Amino acid sequence: MTINNDPFASVKIAEYRNLMAGRFLFIMGLRMMGTLVGWWVYNLTNDPFAIGLIGLSEVIPAVTLALYAGHIIDLSEKRKLLLTGVILYLTAVLALLMLSTSYGSNHLSNNWIAISIYIIIFFTGIVRSFTGPTFGVFVAHIVPKEILQNATTWNQGTWLTASVSGHAICGFLIAGFGITGTLSAITLLIITSSFFLVRLKQKPPLNKRGEKKTWESVKEGLKFVFKTKELLGALSLDLFAVLFGGAVAMVPVFARDILKVGPEGFGFLNAASDLGSICIVILLALFPLRRNQGRILMFAVAALGSASLLLDCQNYFGCHLQLCLLVGWLMVLVL
Repeated sequence: MTINNDPFASVKIAEYRNLMAGRFLFIMGLRMMGTLVGWWVYNLTNDPFAIGLIGLSEVIPAVTLALYAGHIIDLSEKRKLLLTGVILYLTAVLALLMLSTSYGSNHLSNNWIAISIYIIIFFTGIVRSFTGPTFGVFVAHIVPKEILQNATTWNQGTWLTASVSGHAICGFLIAGFGITGTLSAITLLIITSSFFLVRLKQKPPLNKRGEKKTWESVKEGLKFVFKTKELLGALSLDLFAVLFGGAVAMVPVFARDILKVGPEGFGFLNAASDLGSICIVILLALFPLRRNQGRILMFAVAALGSASLLLDCQNYFGCHLQLCLLVGWLMVLVL
C-alpha cells in the first residue's frame, strides 16, 4: 500500500499527532465556553437580544482583523504565535472564572457581569482571528504535500468531533457543577492542550519581515478572492446564510423556555448542527460531488432558510406547533 492510499498516513507523524491532540482539546474547550456563555448570559438577563450581542462582540474583531491576521501569520514564527494565542485565551477563561465565583456575584450586578462577559468575548474574538488560521497553516508545514489531503480530512474530523463533544458535554457539566465548575473544566482543557502544542517544532515565517507591507499583502489577498469567481460566490453565499440564518444562537431560549429541557438538552441542541456536519462529511467522503456543486449549494442554503422559518413558527403559534420545531431542527441537523 502506498502512503497516498494509507488512511492513517498523516497520523503516523508524531508532530501531527501532537497538533491534532492539542487542537482537539483547545476546540473542545472553546466550544464549551461558547455554549456556556450563551446559557449564562441568557440566565443573567432573560433577554434573547443579549444572546445576539455575544456573537456580535466576537465577530466584530474577528472580521475586522481577518485580513491583517493573515498577513501577520505569514510574517511570524507559527509556534510562538499559536502558543501566545492559547495563553491569551486561557487568560480570558480565567477572567470569566473569576466573574462566576461568589466574589463576582457579590460585587457586581447581573447587568455588569453580562457587560464584562461581552468585553472578554470581544478579546477572545481578537485571539481567535489569529489562532484559528495558524492551526491550519501548521498542517501544511508538518505533513508532506502528497498526504496533505489526508491530513486535512483528519484535521476537519478532529475539529468536528471536538465541537460536538464540547457542545454536548458542556450541558451536563452546567447541570452537575454549575457555571464555575464548567469554567474550571475548560481551564483544565486549555492547559492540557498547551502541553501538546508546546511540543511542536518552530515554523519560520514564509516571507522575510518587511519584504511586503501590510496593505500590499491585504490587497493581494483581496484581488485573488475577487478574481476567483467561484471562491467569491461561495464566500458571499456562506456569509449571508450565516448572517441571516443563525437560528442556533437562540438555542438557550428554545432549551429553557420552549422545550424546557434544561442545560442537558441545551448541550444536545447545540451539538445537533455539528452532528449533521459530521454525517455530511462522511457522506461526501463516500460519495463526492462531481457535478452541479453550485446548484446543490444554493439548495442547501435555501433549505437552511426554510428550517429557520419553521423554527420561528414556534414563536408565533406557540406550543401547538411542536412538530414544526422538530422538523425545523432536524433540517438544521442535516445541514
